[in-house]
Amino acid sequence: MPTVAATSITPPDQHVVTAREAIEPLYEKLELQTESLVLSAALEAGWSPDEATEALAALRLQDALSILGPTN
Repeated sequence: MPTVAATSITPPDQHVVTAREAIEPLYEKLELQTESLVLSAALEAGWSPDEATEALAALRLQDALSILGPTN
């Protein structure tokens, strides 16, 4: 029967990087891939590069505003 070596787990207060620092590169990579796919789809559908870029910027703005919620 194979044996498994014990693995120590670093406690949260001893982590070298924050969770944000750990996931930020992946998040940015996924964001760039998504942007590329959306722009490519818009161009294939006949949109001009300027129209596609502007539409993507508008979607991002709308998303950010919905996250922030209503402001008074």
